Amino acid sequence: MKLLHTSDWHLGQSFFTKSRKAEHQAFLAWLLEQVAAHDIDAVIVAGDIFDTGTPPSYAREMYNQFIVAISQLNCTLVVLGGNHDSVSTLNESKQLVACLNTHVVANVVPSVIAAEVTDDTARSTPPHNQIIELKNSTGETGAILCAIPFIRPRDVIQSRAGESGLEKRQALGEAIKQHYHQLYQAALAVREEKQLNVPIIATGHLTALGVSQSDSVRDIYIGSLDGFAADGFPPADYIALGHIHRPQVVAKSEHIRYSGSPIPLSFDELKTTKQVVIVEFDQADRVAISPLEVPRFQPMAVIKGDLSSIESQLKAFDAETNESAPQTKPVWLCIEVELQDYLADLPQRIQTLIEGLSVEQTLEQTVIPSFEVLQLRRSRNTAKQSLTQTARETLAELTPDDVFAKRLELESFEGEIETLRLGRIKQQFKQILSEVENPEQGA
Repeated sequence: MKLLHTSDWHLGQSFFTKSRKAEHQAFLAWLLEQVAAHDIDAVIVAGDIFDTGTPPSYAREMYNQFIVAISQLNCTLVVLGGNHDSVSTLNESKQLVACLNTHVVANVVPSVIAAEVTDDTARSTPPHNQIIELKNSTGETGAILCAIPFIRPRDVIQSRAGESGLEKRQALGEAIKQHYHQLYQAALAVREEKQLNVPIIATGHLTALGVSQSDSVRDIYIGSLDGFAADGFPPADYIALGHIHRPQVVAKSEHIRYSGSPIPLSFDELKTTKQVVIVEFDQADRVAISPLEVPRFQPMAVIKGDLSSIESQLKAFDAETNESAPQTKPVWLCIEVELQDYLADLPQRIQTLIEGLSVEQTLEQTVIPSFEVLQLRRSRNTAKQSLTQTARETLAELTPDDVFAKRLELESFEGEIETLRLGRIKQQFKQILSEVENPEQGA
């Protein structure tokens, strides 16, 4: 039995106004090639199929086309809901895609789990759609899956009056743990009843404690719980996780993994290689866990330094690219500038540097710029140094509003979304400052 674990596709994402459609299409085509080449029996997508609850039509089309294509490869597909996914959006085609060997588990069934709290009989009755027998190439059961999507608090616990914040977090963590173990026991019962010598797989879309996140990961809190302890997972033979975009092993346990996102969803994700994970079993025995590197479908880079250093790096990057292969796509850039002084014309200076570099042309003679600057920001270290220096020299003369204004000057807020974010930051600052200066009003 061969499984392929992937997650966090985020179909339909807009990246600094840039569409990721071409990258996602290239990835899905590549993924189908790997399914065929490695004789994969089942693909598990551990949440965040779409980037938003209302994905654009082209994203839904790609999703549907992939389901049709993978069904023709005699491969089972399991789609799990993530925190970015809309339950109704995933469920709208659930019955239809079931005819194409695709299982969709958009959410935990709340009625069954809620009953578990007060009814011991219901405790032994797992949600029917969360225990899935995965078939191998011969049509026999090759693994039993505990299909667990993103868990919402209302799905696993009922709020009780008078509980402290700590008690609520502890109760919620215990409820999630019980849900995992309930499903695991149900899978064991199926395996024993049918006398199957197969592995038990579990999934999840959450933050495990101790993992390394990236800028593109939206913090998710299951109620007030910010992370789930790895010792709460059951002893499954492999646990396929989603939500964290950097591929990694959890709690030094090789069989508990985040596959990560297949394309970089933020510039800081360029530091790690993107991958999917192939897990191979010989009956119930795990034979191998093999990460498979995903190609980069869109050139991206981060360049740091002062203006002189950035200019040198751009020229070297441009020359290297032109020598290695014809460039058919502009390189998306994040430029982090180290400057001691605030420059109001910084975007114009960077644009002047970019315009001085060469352009490439396609066979149709369409002019393609070598670079496109998607993100321009000041170095965080420089910002801290500048703020510290200002604080030492003039703090006694500055009001909190002055210090806050000077700190904002070190950031770049460009475009409509960033402008709205700046407004929210200012509003939150005013509220916090008012509470600190007038504590009696908040009492």
